Amino acid sequence: MVVSPYFVRDSTDMVTDELSTVFDAVQIQGVVSGGFAVGGRWTTRFVLSDPLKLIAIVRGTAQLEADGIAAPIHLVAGDVAILNNRSWAVLTGGTGDGPPVPFAVTEPNMFAPIDGIDTAATDIDVCIGGHVDVNEAGRQLLMAALPPVGHVRSGRVEATGLHATLNRLVDEVTGNRLGAAFAVRQYGQLLLLDVLRAYISQQVARQSEVPQGWLRALTDTRLRPALHLMHSEPGKPWRLEELAKAATMSRTSFSERFRSVTGVPPLTYLSSWRMLLAQRALRDSDTRVGDLAFELGYTSESAFSNAFKREVGVSPLRYRAAAR
Repeated sequence: MVVSPYFVRDSTDMVTDELSTVFDAVQIQGVVSGGFAVGGRWTTRFVLSDPLKLIAIVRGTAQLEADGIAAPIHLVAGDVAILNNRSWAVLTGGTGDGPPVPFAVTEPNMFAPIDGIDTAATDIDVCIGGHVDVNEAGRQLLMAALPPVGHVRSGRVEATGLHATLNRLVDEVTGNRLGAAFAVRQYGQLLLLDVLRAYISQQVARQSEVPQGWLRALTDTRLRPALHLMHSEPGKPWRLEELAKAATMSRTSFSERFRSVTGVPPLTYLSSWRMLLAQRALRDSDTRVGDLAFELGYTSESAFSNAFKREVGVSPLRYRAAAR
């Protein structure tokens, strides 16, 4: 008997989700910028030069301290910490007697085993560091959407793929294979995506609140239908009644819930989303400003230009010239 076949959809024809559209609009990239392998009792302190830093424990355990954290955070293999606008951090881990031995991390090194240690050894702790590379608009969005420290726990069902991604990263960094640099860049992207997915899911599962903003809005199942409309058709002249209907809520209830979750009214959110799309178009394409204005739902080029200048601080043409 022949069973009806099922086919995987062409990736270019997939329905775009809200997290993907935000990633595309603000050019978010996960960058692996360093790491170390070390045995025995150890500690290392480093200055955080990037506003959004990722610290991942691939093997072993560690205690994380940073400015603004009331108590150390215990990290186990597969855990990732997202440090949001912190200025320094200390990691302490390892096994054995005596006080931990300090060492310095040289971040420009992609991966620096201490004293030639074999990273595959079972008694070796392995840590990877990275940061989020994003344009200015995206940096503000992401920093507002995350707490000072986000702890993604690998043991939760929401993070089942995270530890596997970390292990593949280490294999590429240490394997000295052809195409390793390209692979590390791609895994850095997947690592960031896995971290944000797991963070959102774990907050929902624990009924914890993500700070107000777009990331928290993605955790709100009542608002997601309205968000999908705004993200998929940003140029449509959406009325509050239509968005509320999509969320199966009254206009008043929808407005109150949207503002409590995102921090802004629905139509203000829509305007900000249009401006993010406008910035991407001005950076990456030669679309005429007038055409872009109508594409994003503005009745005239001047109305769009005025709105853009209020949001971004410069005119569309000045922004395009500076970005290029």
